[in-house]
Amino acid sequence: MATSDQEFPDGTVQNILDQETLRWVFVGGKGGVGKTTCSSILSILLSRVRASVLIISTDPAHNLSDAFQQRFTKTPTLVNGFSNLYAMEVDPTIENEDIPGVDGSDSFVSDLANAIPGIDEAMSFAEMLKLVQTLDYSVIVFDTAPTGHTLRLLQFPSTMEKGLAKVMALKNKFGGMLSQMSRVFGAGDEFGEEAILGKLEGMKDVIEQVNRQFKDPDLTTFVCVCIPEFLSLYETERLVQELTKFEIDTRNILINQVLHDEEAIESKLLKARMRMQQKYIDQFYVLYDDFHITKLPLLPEEVCGVEALKSFSTHFLKPYEPSVAKGSAEYLEMRVNVLKERLKDAEDELDKARKGKQKA
Repeated sequence: MATSDQEFPDGTVQNILDQETLRWVFVGGKGGVGKTTCSSILSILLSRVRASVLIISTDPAHNLSDAFQQRFTKTPTLVNGFSNLYAMEVDPTIENEDIPGVDGSDSFVSDLANAIPGIDEAMSFAEMLKLVQTLDYSVIVFDTAPTGHTLRLLQFPSTMEKGLAKVMALKNKFGGMLSQMSRVFGAGDEFGEEAILGKLEGMKDVIEQVNRQFKDPDLTTFVCVCIPEFLSLYETERLVQELTKFEIDTRNILINQVLHDEEAIESKLLKARMRMQQKYIDQFYVLYDDFHITKLPLLPEEVCGVEALKSFSTHFLKPYEPSVAKGSAEYLEMRVNVLKERLKDAEDELDKARKGKQKA
């Protein structure tokens, strides 16, 4: 597809940094595409233009500690080398004893939650968001789990509403019986049906408030991370469709691990991979011509540690350009040098083979 870059929105994440009203930034995609690296770099870039930034990992296989090379827990911790960037790792499927306000005496709530598929995650995630809302950060970045898990969490408002509808139906059907049982067993008002329903209603209020914020494009955006391969393209398309269905704004795609000419000067394998990647990159531009598509280069080493993250962040703000332009004198000189080295290696191998043959 031969088109000029001017036909598409700016291929950087500058639009996210310029949007001062943003409160929630979700980063998600297929497993293994570099979501944690990208979310970490986004949080670093946001820390340069915002008063305070919190990055939260909701992926059970936490990688934030590895990315920053610093241990994080479920309590916000200041990232080394920063004065306004904090990180925490939480499990959205935490046990009841970890949820504020829920203890062993609320076994009815626990049993009820277990009886409604998906509501346990919804309740846990709602409690996490309730906690996050009490924290004073100007923007919060979510390093999410792989696509399927993330989509399930984004469905929690409707899951909770369905669950509450079932609870209300049970109340209408068995409400009198529950009240009598509470009195028979000497349970106080705090364990009565009104108290239980009050807890659920309070959680519903949090959910509805967060849901409104998630659907407000001025407050929330979702950044899709992918690699230029078929399965990742398919997963990204599915993710964008689901986000549209949930009315969650998404307008940025980060295509990671892109090969460029300078990486594939003589390798037939890399040249074949590069042609394959270009085919899918073209498809991304066809499908998402109104998105900010940022191409990130494949590096020979991992991006770990604050300094490596800062160094790689330049590609988020300026389109990557190979250090040597194809067809230039410098490029041709490099290619000649590579060919000379390969010829020398071949001659050495031939010489060894001849000597071995003479000995035999």
